[in-house]
Amino acid sequence: MSVLLTTAYLAPVAYYRQIYQAERVVIEQHDYYVKQTYRNRCIIASANGLQTLSIPIVKPDSPKCLTRDIRIAAHGQWQHLHWNAIVSAYNSTPFFEYYADDFYPFYEKTPVFLFDFNEQLRELICLLLDISPVVFYSSEYALKPQPDMLDLREALHPKKTGIVQNLKPYYQVFDHKYGFQANLSVIDLLFNMGPEAALLFENLKI
Repeated sequence: MSVLLTTAYLAPVAYYRQIYQAERVVIEQHDYYVKQTYRNRCIIASANGLQTLSIPIVKPDSPKCLTRDIRIAAHGQWQHLHWNAIVSAYNSTPFFEYYADDFYPFYEKTPVFLFDFNEQLRELICLLLDISPVVFYSSEYALKPQPDMLDLREALHPKKTGIVQNLKPYYQVFDHKYGFQANLSVIDLLFNMGPEAALLFENLKI
């Protein structure tokens, strides 16, 4: 089965579960950009509860701007703010030091296009998870994908929980305060579980 996904910034666990189990992954690059989605935001677990990190974008000239053409805004020192938030949230996790040097360079650079930045992070995360998906990029926007393709472009959304059911809990550094918090950014899984992270995908019911 093939799966069709949007691009996503440090995407949630459910996103990578789909990548893990799919025979073929297609990343949509011809959709119109939509605000308040995982395209430019992720959710992490901080000492004060859930925290959303959003990448600022340059306002498109048209409301119908393709996601692949969205530029990242250079103002606001977002890279510094995001990295500080990640360090604050995860520096006490078992595997933060193990992976920190892999992620830090992304917060030193000044990326231009959101799509490219997201994809570079996705490639790194797949490498760290030790998964090798067969990935393609859409050549056009398909209203009705092929019959053998699972279309999750709209299903994986911060405000939609239908696709995330019975996630197997894993260790989280703040679970004593908030209980298990499902479907956070995949970095939550990596920093807490390390090399065992991908093993959980075998039993996650998504």
